[in-house]
Amino acid sequence: MPTLTRPIAAIILAAGQGTRMKSAKHKVLHPVAGRPMLLHLLASLSDLKPERQVVVVGAGREQVEAAVAGSGVAIAVQGEQLGTGHAVAQAHDALAGFVGDVLILYGDVPLISSATMRALLDRLNRGDDPRAVVLGFRPEEPGAYGRIIADGQGIIEKMVEYKDATEAERAVTLCNSGLMATRSTDLFVLLDKIDNANAAGEYYLPDIIMLPGQKSAVVETDSFEVAGVNSRIELAQVEAAWQAQRRIAAMRDGVTLVAPETVFFAHDTVLGRDVVVEPHVVFGPGVVVEDDVTIHAFSHLEGATVRRGAEIGPYARLRPAADIGVNAKVGNFVEVKKATLGEGAKANHLSYIGDANVGAGANIGAGTITCNYDGYLKYRTEIGAGAFIGSNSALVAPVSIGAGAIVGAGSVVTRDVAAGDLALARGSQEARSGWATAFRVKMAAKKAAK
Repeated sequence: MPTLTRPIAAIILAAGQGTRMKSAKHKVLHPVAGRPMLLHLLASLSDLKPERQVVVVGAGREQVEAAVAGSGVAIAVQGEQLGTGHAVAQAHDALAGFVGDVLILYGDVPLISSATMRALLDRLNRGDDPRAVVLGFRPEEPGAYGRIIADGQGIIEKMVEYKDATEAERAVTLCNSGLMATRSTDLFVLLDKIDNANAAGEYYLPDIIMLPGQKSAVVETDSFEVAGVNSRIELAQVEAAWQAQRRIAAMRDGVTLVAPETVFFAHDTVLGRDVVVEPHVVFGPGVVVEDDVTIHAFSHLEGATVRRGAEIGPYARLRPAADIGVNAKVGNFVEVKKATLGEGAKANHLSYIGDANVGAGANIGAGTITCNYDGYLKYRTEIGAGAFIGSNSALVAPVSIGAGAIVGAGSVVTRDVAAGDLALARGSQEARSGWATAFRVKMAAKKAAK
């Protein structure tokens, strides 16, 4: 990977109306793999350590500002939609005094990698002094994309919109993504030279490439990195493409996906070696899974840590701050939230464990719940190592169950249980001999009389 020697800035265009999304949410804030598209871009940019980052917005400015608050990203406003060249020009003041290389990106093209950004910048500074470097790609269906005509050295001879191209030019498969790199000392000078003498009356950024006396170059990437999102349909397509690549990467890294197409990852999912993921598992953001874990079918994990050798599911739900210990078991229809299960602890069936610490080797019986919320505040439950909680028990927090203690099935525990004790908190059973038989006879006669 080349070392970048010049300061870097980035202009991210996000001023489009996004009308085809039919959403109150700004287009670039719709998520891919659990992270807004704009934040995908900013995360890739962070690897390059840019000195300045500017997002150009129109409508929905407040949403974008909130999304990047505290990140050092500047906001520029395009009040009128007068084309991509006009949008880039709005970043002029935010880049005042900056001398270096500028990447021009799009907030709705979220999957470009930092390696591809580096390739653009490396080509810009290779020594033959191109005024701009355009990112090209070769889609399976070039369709109506603008075409790039280049020589064998990647120097652009012509860029042409599809509607203006000849049949020979339309036969070219190298297409324009719209993303590019240029120098700060050139960018705004070039923008001043383009006009809006076109049918739409707009200033088009690609026009700077074909200005007389300028030489620009192209570098290529694959279609995956430059897939754009203008509708919910395209959002789903980008999500599907991202997931497909992530599944392949997981399997190459030593994860078994029984039915890969049914497993969904978040942008930051971390999986260890020899992890087995069964069908229909969903990973939300913030999940770390260590080696030798099995995640059974139809489980959902978010914000959770699963330690080595643990077993999850089927039909388990791990919510944020769930920490499942080494060789622990969370079984079917068990929900864990803000709770730690120690080494070898088990909650095999139909339980809710929230705001709790469960000690090593403890056993949580079916139907057990930690009653952690009184309608206003949350309270914690402490369960000691080796404790046994009988089925259908309710542990009313705050409460502590000592190490090795046993809670009898069906108990409602409201006071602490000392280590090694037995707690029974249920009504006594009463039997009335022959009552059920007499009741049935009585009711059958009553029904017959009607």
